[in-house]
Amino acid sequence: MYKIQWHQSVEDIPEALWQECFAPPYEGKWWYAALERAGLDAQFKFMYGLVSYNDKAVAIAPAFLMDVPIALVIPPVLLPIFNILGKVFPALLYQRTFFIGSPCSDEGRVGLVEGANSPEIFASINKSMRIKANELGASMRVWKDFAKEQQASLAPLLINDGLFHLVSFPGTSLHLDGKNKNDYIASLKASRRNKIKKKMKQANDAPVYSEVVAQPSAAVMDEIFGLFWQTYEKGNTKFEQLNRAFFDEISQYENSHYVILRKNESKEMLSFMLCFKLGEHVVNKFIGIDYSQPKEWFLYFRLWDAAVEWSYSVGATSIQSGQTGYAPKIELGNDMVPLSNYCQHKNPIVNFIYQLVAKTVNWDTLDPDLAIYVKAYPELKPTSLK
Repeated sequence: MYKIQWHQSVEDIPEALWQECFAPPYEGKWWYAALERAGLDAQFKFMYGLVSYNDKAVAIAPAFLMDVPIALVIPPVLLPIFNILGKVFPALLYQRTFFIGSPCSDEGRVGLVEGANSPEIFASINKSMRIKANELGASMRVWKDFAKEQQASLAPLLINDGLFHLVSFPGTSLHLDGKNKNDYIASLKASRRNKIKKKMKQANDAPVYSEVVAQPSAAVMDEIFGLFWQTYEKGNTKFEQLNRAFFDEISQYENSHYVILRKNESKEMLSFMLCFKLGEHVVNKFIGIDYSQPKEWFLYFRLWDAAVEWSYSVGATSIQSGQTGYAPKIELGNDMVPLSNYCQHKNPIVNFIYQLVAKTVNWDTLDPDLAIYVKAYPELKPTSLK
């Protein structure tokens, strides 16, 4: 009774269905359209599974195909062997993977209409996903970065369809107490509050000012992308490589805002944070920082301070800040949001090996800052599902 059609463009699916399935605080049609139009074809092939029940549309499953660098998916101890073999067989350095989810999105999600049978829909998508992956020549299938809300519909697939569970990098989220920035500071633990006050006292001496910009000019976008690229190159985990065209596209969305720090005299841009206002929720998606500036200016904390102040001003009650870069986010009071991948390799032997490796993966093995966090709060450590 369920049918799934795979479409190549967001425009192939009715606007009203996008609005119902991906209402705030989730990234909607605007997000997927920006990725689609940004010219990222060398990295991704985007598609959208339209799920119908008795010919009535009930769900949208965003998906993408990617040749994932093998360095991101195999144990580090095996990487030298693959690098040697890759000189003769270049295909070994990449694993073609079919994902349900989105690059750069903080959480994977299947959008559902009200009253839809989520477990049945997820099971149907998984069957269609297997067929589509075979058509695309993908050896690996992954439900990417799903949060707790939809994990109940994915858990049965571990038993019924042979998928395995892989703990992912957690997301981060901050609840904004009260009505202003002082209320937020007061809500933090005393140890964190004192550290932040000390850093902000030093940061306030920096010769910088903040501004919030929507739909920036081409010249401002040049500055923004330059800082983004500097931060991208500094990062350790590189799943995707965004281009200038993506920032041009996403900046046209009416709820996109750039929180920016500039030098007082020269007006030079020193850092930015791209934020989306989605209902009462703010998503802090990308940042860029000029790392050549004095460390005692604490630009990240100063930028965060400005973003929190702006978030309160637009009526936000929470800020979501995504994965990686955990040390300052923990210090600023963010909670960790557990995310999970549900995977299956086409080859049963390889799938079994991956499954064994997945059982060894957890927050404390994914990131050194998370290891410190888990040591302090062991009760919050997620468990690998069987």
